[in-house]
Amino acid sequence: MSVTRDIARTYRAPREVLRRRVAGAPREDRALAVVMAGCVLMFVAQWPLLSRLAFEDPSVALDMRLGGALLGWVFIAPLALYLLAAAVHGVLRLFGGRANWYEARMALFWALLASTPLWLLNGLVAGFIGPGAGQTIVGGLALLAFLGFWGAGLWEIETGHGAEQAATTEPGRGRAT
Repeated sequence: MSVTRDIARTYRAPREVLRRRVAGAPREDRALAVVMAGCVLMFVAQWPLLSRLAFEDPSVALDMRLGGALLGWVFIAPLALYLLAAAVHGVLRLFGGRANWYEARMALFWALLASTPLWLLNGLVAGFIGPGAGQTIVGGLALLAFLGFWGAGLWEIETGHGAEQAATTEPGRGRAT
């Protein structure tokens, strides 16, 4: 499936999409592409708010604000996400997690990329409507989606519960090994 279809499908079946995305040999180029795409889209989601802030306070120019967001989201955030994925996976390994490092990274990276449509909407609300209940609601939904996708992905890969359950309880839906 295409990335956009997988993003839409993640809102209905996040564990299934992640399991399909990590199937096969680990591909670090794929993990890097997913995290970079997610971070670039998060950077783009900041544009309306940064434009609004530059209009309201012209003492800091828009290009300076965009430069800071670019540095944060495209250069620093991917490194921080790699560290976060490693730390969470390390802790889960202590409690019996069964995933490999690649699967743990992909669970976090895919959750970020899959939740970007809501983060883009949050950026639009922040930029065009401004602070208030709308921004709080949309931002909360985006955060819940991200955490939900990441949690479902971690459950799927660290326990292996989803693949085993599908193979034992639903005939015809199990994966060929």
